[in-house]
Amino acid sequence: MVFAKAWVLKKHFDGFPKTSDFDLKTIELPNLKDGGEQKLLLESVFLSVDPYMRPYSQWQMKEGDIMIGTQVTRIVESKNPAFTVGAFVVGNKGWTTHFISDGKDLQHLPSSWPESLPKSLALGTVGMPGLTAYFGLLEVCKMKPGETVLVNAAAGAVGSVVGQLAKIGGCKVVGCAGSDDKVAYLKKLGFDEAFNYKTVKSLNEALRKASPDGYDCFFDNVGGEFASVAINQMKKYGRIAICGAISQYNDSVPQKGPYVQFPMIFKELQMEGFLVSRWNDRRKEGLQALLKWVVEGKVKYHEQVTEGFENMPMAFIGMLKGENLGKAIVKV
Repeated sequence: MVFAKAWVLKKHFDGFPKTSDFDLKTIELPNLKDGGEQKLLLESVFLSVDPYMRPYSQWQMKEGDIMIGTQVTRIVESKNPAFTVGAFVVGNKGWTTHFISDGKDLQHLPSSWPESLPKSLALGTVGMPGLTAYFGLLEVCKMKPGETVLVNAAAGAVGSVVGQLAKIGGCKVVGCAGSDDKVAYLKKLGFDEAFNYKTVKSLNEALRKASPDGYDCFFDNVGGEFASVAINQMKKYGRIAICGAISQYNDSVPQKGPYVQFPMIFKELQMEGFLVSRWNDRRKEGLQALLKWVVEGKVKYHEQVTEGFENMPMAFIGMLKGENLGKAIVKV
């Protein structure tokens, strides 16, 4: 008999999430059966906290549901020959320490994964955030060598990979972040220009100074005021990939304009929102490319690791406040 601990959504968030919005439950799991779908028992090792959880919890969850999210998990017991005990896989069972699976919703780590590489990277640089950067740049922005790429929230899980992939692709990269330490980190990653958006006197001037000729590609993780200013500095025929809008996730009252029609029309811009799941059929391609670059040292990573499953809500709230450098992870 196995008991799982799970964080549930006690109350839908009103504005910024609070620790009191969550409840820690203990759940008894059934024993595995030879027949039927209960064939695997898994134990979470690393859990992810990501910005998307904030809006998705509103759209997809009921109060009392286990909080959504992914984990790197170890197989504890198996009645499925495709999964061996002790193997690590990526699951999508939310904030829970243990769960039962039929295996259909599990993803094996790439077979070439080096033993020396942290398996938690399967939740970050060599996982969903990395794939978001990869397909967003290649398929939505369609970046070309010699172009200038702008990315906001650039020290986060997605933005830090965006900048490095753009450099690999032969582009000039401008990034912004919310602290001087994060700006220093971007410089270490090879960003050509980086600035602290919280301390500049004028966002418009900071963007113009970083690239006087404007921007060919804009990878937007933030939305809100930043996007409204940046769109006016796009070059003609520029491309904008909208990945997130973290500046608006916790608003109780929706933000208003300015509006995008004039720059969109007169600069003939392309703006496209996307979800990385669009390229699920190319997941293997993306992960192999990302893993290769990490192993070669061309893509560097940083993880903000919080110890202890009991600290999941704190890690989630801290990530939404921008306290993390790189990918926010919880180690059980």
